[in-house]
Amino acid sequence: MTALPIAMSAKKRPKYLDLVHIKLPVPGVVSILHRISGAFLFLLIPAFLFALQTSLASAEGFGAIKRAMGLWPVKLIAIGVLWAFLHHFFAGIRYLAIDLHYGVDLAAARASARVVLAASLALTLILGVALW
Repeated sequence: MTALPIAMSAKKRPKYLDLVHIKLPVPGVVSILHRISGAFLFLLIPAFLFALQTSLASAEGFGAIKRAMGLWPVKLIAIGVLWAFLHHFFAGIRYLAIDLHYGVDLAAARASARVVLAASLALTLILGVALW
């Protein structure tokens, strides 16, 4: 067996990235939340369709959905869905603008990410209070 030269044996190993402890920049947080909110909305499509079908089937079905929407756990879920929609919407507009080469420099990207977070949280708070 031949020995490898020192330059070849000391190859660079991949760096371990502990994603839980890494401090992501704001655009990275917006990107991850955009994916999470999209997956959340996609997974809730069957529940939305069931509620729509039930509410349109009869007056009793509509009353059942209306009563369910009056329960506080359902209201909390509705506020979570509202946040997911608003965040996904605003982040999607941000990504469309970036695809069109608007706001691609670092300062503008960070500012637009902050706007997405602020707008989605502020509108969720305003509409959540109205919903409650």
